[in-house]
Amino acid sequence: MNTPAALSVVIPCLNEAERLPLLLADLQQGGSELEILLADGGSNDATPEIACLAGAYLIKVHPAGRGRQLRTAAAQASSDWLLFLHADSRLPLRWFREIRPLLQTSSEAEAAAWYFDFRITPSTAARRLLEQAVALRSSWLQRPYGDQGLLLHRTLYDRSGGFAELPLMEDLDLVERLSRITDLRRIGLPLTTDGRRWQSDGVMQRSWRNARLRRRWRQGESAERLAADYYGTQFAYQKPQR
Repeated sequence: MNTPAALSVVIPCLNEAERLPLLLADLQQGGSELEILLADGGSNDATPEIACLAGAYLIKVHPAGRGRQLRTAAAQASSDWLLFLHADSRLPLRWFREIRPLLQTSSEAEAAAWYFDFRITPSTAARRLLEQAVALRSSWLQRPYGDQGLLLHRTLYDRSGGFAELPLMEDLDLVERLSRITDLRRIGLPLTTDGRRWQSDGVMQRSWRNARLRRRWRQGESAERLAADYYGTQFAYQKPQR
């Protein structure tokens, strides 16, 4: 009989063949104690082949949408603990050894949701300021977002209602529901995200744009309308950044 995985890692993907191998290499630290589930929204690059070579479970989700992909894969995860990551994230050395005690501890750890510290590569002065602002928002306002990862026990995930099938704001929607019923706590490890998405319009402009989207979301605009404005004519999820 196979030993159940200690942790199920859920990664939504859409044409991530360039960045995904780096994250999958980081995940190898967990060895057989990890179950890796890639929720693919219809990639036409080598993403499916890379997933299979890495021993991950490929779950095809159509139509694409990160909320739908996350929810679908989470429903098929077998572990009591769930870790949600974006495909362009990088984990630090010895990450699994550091978080493993959380997976084996008391009901206090199971009752909380856990997130990584936000880091951007390559680093610039403006990006370091953004990292500090994100740290303050995450601790004071209890609002870590998807590119900080999210680690939580299955019972808490189910209690919160899990990810909604939203085309945008699926991470904000979930952490707002989680913050009403539990604490969101720092793991104390960095999670690095690819900074290429800030290169075209800069940190301030991108951050302001996404702050306006979040404000419209809180004022009641639908995620579908926001996604149409964000993505324009290409209505397939891409990652909004801060």
